[in-house]
Amino acid sequence: MRLWLLAAGIACCGPFLTSCSDSSDRAAISATDDDSQFVTLTDVVPDAILEIRYYGTYNFVGTRIDGYEEPTALLTRQAADSLRAVSDDVLRQGYRLKIYDAYRPQRAVNHFVRWAQAIADTAMKPYFYPDLPKSVLFEQEYIYERSGHTRGSTVDLTLFDMHTEKELDMGGTFDWFGHESHPGFCGDPATGEYRPLPAEAGGRALTREQFQNRMTLRRAMLAHGFKPLDTEWWHFTLADEPFPDTYFTFPVRQLSSEPF
Repeated sequence: MRLWLLAAGIACCGPFLTSCSDSSDRAAISATDDDSQFVTLTDVVPDAILEIRYYGTYNFVGTRIDGYEEPTALLTRQAADSLRAVSDDVLRQGYRLKIYDAYRPQRAVNHFVRWAQAIADTAMKPYFYPDLPKSVLFEQEYIYERSGHTRGSTVDLTLFDMHTEKELDMGGTFDWFGHESHPGFCGDPATGEYRPLPAEAGGRALTREQFQNRMTLRRAMLAHGFKPLDTEWWHFTLADEPFPDTYFTFPVRQLSSEPF
């Protein structure tokens, strides 16, 4: 959950959370409102379920986020094509992809920054950061420098079980501020080995099933060209993203459909 602050002001260029410091600092950065290389995700991945959290009010801010004009998801063509391969993969396993967020415009990032600086606004604290005072979010780097969502090839998602007709239990909610969101919490993502916390550790923990559910999503994403973030189990960026130095500014709304 990290934001990108530009220089010393409140001007920003990358989203918070999920797609934060998932890339190294870049010398040249450009911004554009050109959406010609983007697609509406469900045009490419028709089996995807959308729950666009920033269009609604159930998110860590508690209001609709600036720039989300319609409850849809957009991605670069390349990222959407790769996500279609992921979808086909998990469908064979009995799952569908459920999307929380994809492309995120600059104005949404600005909204997150304003919220983060309004220390007294803690309406959603019980749901997303109950263990942390809001004042430490910058200090503890939940708000950071960069995010991939604004570059158009990052997606936040989970798995929906077609048999139970429920989301898979990942042992934690999307956008949870805390180490429990780390893919390495209670296990080793590199090997898929579950490591229960010792009894004396107390606090929250994952069951073996919850950890393995996270690994099911992770394996499918990595197998089809996405790379993970080490602080958020739901966040993935296309490894070979087409616009690594471009941050887009157009709003989230339905794009013109094209044949695929």
